[in-house]
Amino acid sequence: MTGEYQHSLDNKGRIFIPAKLREELGDVFYITISMDRCLCAYSSENWRVLSEKVSAMPYVKQRRMRPLFAHAAKCELDSQGRALIPANLREFAGLEKNVSVIGCNNHAELWDSASWEQIYAEETTPENIAAVMEELEF
Repeated sequence: MTGEYQHSLDNKGRIFIPAKLREELGDVFYITISMDRCLCAYSSENWRVLSEKVSAMPYVKQRRMRPLFAHAAKCELDSQGRALIPANLREFAGLEKNVSVIGCNNHAELWDSASWEQIYAEETTPENIAAVMEELEF
């Protein structure tokens, strides 16, 4: 998934999912917490792959994955392309009104727009881009 999109939560906690990302996420997808203060949205297929990886882990390691699953929500798009983000997930990510929806390879991320602006400024420097390209061996 790629791209950056700006949207607003409505007063019911719903967000419009951009058409390009809807194609990849599908009508039913999963949202959960991340190691950053944002939410991650996975298509049903990518969620299945993630779940299978966790299932293949020894039980002791699986237990560390509890928060990922305990805070996950199955989301369905309404007829207008909106998804309801549960209150506990909105609170975790600090989503109140303005949301940046970011494509991030096999998932999308939902950020409070002010938080995303700060991360974007920190990560989008020539030095960081050069380090990323080096890591990818370009």
